[in-house]
Amino acid sequence: MQHQEPKNIVGLIVVLTGDGKGKTSSALGMALRAVGHKMRVCIIQFMKGDLYSGEIDGLKWLAPLVEFHQAGRGFCSIQGNPIPYHEHRANAQCAIELAREKIHSGIFELIILDEINNALKLRLLDLPQVLELLDTKPAGLQLVLTGRDAHPEVCERAHAVTEMRDVTPCCSSPGTS
Repeated sequence: MQHQEPKNIVGLIVVLTGDGKGKTSSALGMALRAVGHKMRVCIIQFMKGDLYSGEIDGLKWLAPLVEFHQAGRGFCSIQGNPIPYHEHRANAQCAIELAREKIHSGIFELIILDEINNALKLRLLDLPQVLELLDTKPAGLQLVLTGRDAHPEVCERAHAVTEMRDVTPCCSSPGTS
């Protein structure tokens, strides 16, 4: 017997933003919940490259209900990333086309666009491209957008916006800033 998501959360647009840690982890928790309800999930990472992550490695165990794509080439212009801007932009453009295809495929109940807010902030994507995804998504599809500095127009279209902030960062010692 297939479980059904409670009707009040089906089809929502959720934005996870802010300077704090946990945006991707929270989105992956949503994916795990969806898999528990036998829902199909697609995760597209816009910025992160082939960096190792235990969470991401764990997604392999959730196949075939979870489809995962790492479309990014690493964080653009930070952490010593030597890849030219135009290559980051080309990858982001491929990722948004992939997102459009997956959103309109009718296969998935939850799609996570990880670090899409960062890609928009860095102008790897154009605002109309992202808004078009939000405005044309099927009614029953839940869409989660993560990353710092979510654009105000993206937040206006969301049903829920969560801003993460570090009150006590997990990696700092007491008395240090």
